[in-house]
Amino acid sequence: MKTHRAVRGFTRRTMLKQAAAGGAIMAVAPAIISPEALASSGELVVMNWSDYLPKSFLEGFEKNTGIKIKHTPYGSNEELLNKMRATKGRGFDLIGPTVDRAGEWKPLGLLQPFDMSRVKTDMIVPGLLKGSTDGWTWDGGNHHLPYHWGTEALAWRTDKWEQDYTNLSYGDLWRPEMKGKVMGRPHSMMLGIGLHLDASGKVPSNRMLDAYKDEASMRRIWDEIGKFAVEHKSWLKQFWNDADGQINGFMQNDVVLGQTWDGPPLRLKKEGKPVTYMAPQEGALTWLDGLAMPIGAKNTDQIYEYINYVYDAQVNGLIANETGYNPVAVGAENHLSADSKKAFSEAYPGDALDRLWWWPPSEPWYTEIRAEYSDKFVAA
Repeated sequence: MKTHRAVRGFTRRTMLKQAAAGGAIMAVAPAIISPEALASSGELVVMNWSDYLPKSFLEGFEKNTGIKIKHTPYGSNEELLNKMRATKGRGFDLIGPTVDRAGEWKPLGLLQPFDMSRVKTDMIVPGLLKGSTDGWTWDGGNHHLPYHWGTEALAWRTDKWEQDYTNLSYGDLWRPEMKGKVMGRPHSMMLGIGLHLDASGKVPSNRMLDAYKDEASMRRIWDEIGKFAVEHKSWLKQFWNDADGQINGFMQNDVVLGQTWDGPPLRLKKEGKPVTYMAPQEGALTWLDGLAMPIGAKNTDQIYEYINYVYDAQVNGLIANETGYNPVAVGAENHLSADSKKAFSEAYPGDALDRLWWWPPSEPWYTEIRAEYSDKFVAA
């Protein structure tokens, strides 16, 4: 729970100063090419979330360091974990697990610790760095560094539906008029159902935290969630797995309301599309994604060139502007576009930042049981 507390502490103390969401702004980092990087292979093999490495960032990194990135995308932590198990931690230099998954990674022995003497830690927002190191330090070394933080909440077509913050709820997905018009990711959509059932007093769960206590408590709560989800399966227009799936849902598949990540709808919004994104009363689901180094990583010098390039305030602001997610570097907020700052304030109005729901650390037993329930939802 140390990681959870550290990140929550960051949220309440420094969020408005240190982070904002999405946009489109170009930045040019200092043109410094490391002799160490140029002396090695000049390549970095990265496996990270599908929309985390925008083209302008890749081009800027190669121009300023001489290193070319090979990016393999994925859409879920499960996909990443299965790939690393299959390759026995080989084939990639950097990967991007989410901070709450430490309990699943630690026993597998697929990661190696960072040499923290080579990381410019003073460039990272302290609360977020602590969020990584608290949960990912074992065997004398840290295995995780922050990369992005963001949320999953509600997004909708503004030309087809409207709602205000004081009334917005995960329960809106299941209104009669939304039948056949919603989308979500199975397991997190079910968690949203749980938060709604708790807030309405139908299935008390201490904001779903009781489900993390033990298997009996989880099954008591998720039995009710599963029943609700299956009964409302016909409300689903589609399930999504990645950022493209969310964008296509709104722009091509007639989705009106969805439970989505913040990045994709905020990018659409700033492109002038009739889409918006907002945290509901139950709280936006909040996560911190990071960087980790598999045991088979080969391009060591390039890894640290990449890490320290990412934490340059100007570069970190560029990534946030172009992806729609939130920066982790000190001073990155000074490089956010006006559109990014506006989108952030509209996504988290009123007391929304105080209501954020940070994903708690999850153990293997929890994710296995959750998969059991979500599979039944999908198959219904």
